[in-house]
Amino acid sequence: MKVKLIKIRLDEHQVISDQRYLDDFLQNHHILKVETAFVNDPEKENFWSVIIYYEDQKPAVKEAKRTKYSAEDEELNEDEIKILDCLKIWRSEKAREQNLPSYFIATNKELVSLAKFKPIKKEELQEIKGFGKHKIENYGEEIIEILESV
Repeated sequence: MKVKLIKIRLDEHQVISDQRYLDDFLQNHHILKVETAFVNDPEKENFWSVIIYYEDQKPAVKEAKRTKYSAEDEELNEDEIKILDCLKIWRSEKAREQNLPSYFIATNKELVSLAKFKPIKKEELQEIKGFGKHKIENYGEEIIEILESV
């Protein structure tokens, strides 16, 4: 088992690149456990510390990358807006429970893509940009339940 520490800085320019680095790392390793902590240092900067316990994965033969669905500046209809509102409430509750920023659970763009695509099976979440193994395992069933109930 190996351990990796990743710092997610809160500066709006750095948070995106740090989040991408974290997402790439999670996607390319066999994750055993993740711990997070908010570091509040008045002398320096505030940031999220992410400790990842993992094992290396054997390099897989890369397939041609599929294009994943991503809602791009598409307008939402009434039903899709209701779905989006429910997903945002769920995301806020989940972030509060896990003491994480809401964008760690899912970004606004990912929620809009869910509202437009409306997957009916957990496996279909793989078709949406931003949903990898980690997010699907942790939140997939709850998301499908929300989509079914709205």
